[in-house]
Amino acid sequence: MDNGGTVLCASSAYTKKYYLNEDFESLPEAIRDELKIMCVLYTEDVGGTLKLLFDEEGRLKLQPACDEGDLLYDDIGSVLKIKQLQQTKQELFESLELYYKIFILGED
Repeated sequence: MDNGGTVLCASSAYTKKYYLNEDFESLPEAIRDELKIMCVLYTEDVGGTLKLLFDEEGRLKLQPACDEGDLLYDDIGSVLKIKQLQQTKQELFESLELYYKIFILGED
């Protein structure tokens, strides 16, 4: 859990690392690969970090962040990239929300 939510995955331009929560290892490999590519490309393009997490209601949130004083972080690019991902990956995000609600939260 993180800030009232469950982290799905995260990527950092600072550490050059990607993390997938082990609770989601049962996702199909193609989905895991798509998440990794999406997150790593975001942090390579914009900088900072990107977390994908589920809130208490099971909604998927994209949470960008950067270290204080990071002059290389692209604030405007971050906003644009998040909007682009929300549009182009809408079906993926909706499927992940459904997966989370059924398999993690145990909803019908």
